[in-house]
Amino acid sequence: MFYWCMTLFVLGVLAILDTVFSYGEIFRWVNSVLFLLASLGLLVRTRMMVKNGKIEKLMEEVEFYKTQISNLNLNVEKEEKEPEPVS
Repeated sequence: MFYWCMTLFVLGVLAILDTVFSYGEIFRWVNSVLFLLASLGLLVRTRMMVKNGKIEKLMEEVEFYKTQISNLNLNVEKEEKEPEPVS
């Protein structure tokens, strides 16, 4: 999806450059700006979704390690409470 967004953004830039250096009709200019802004919005949204996905993954890992640590602490406490066998 990111590559599609980059392609749309580049096409929007090219459309603006075509409008500026070509005929300069107002409707073509407005359409190219809207095209550019829509593609820029897709780029920003995609980047935010990727960033949020990484954060969610890190939060899941932190929770996993917290449960592992608490399980290890419980095991250590159980071993300390059990009396050692007398021989």
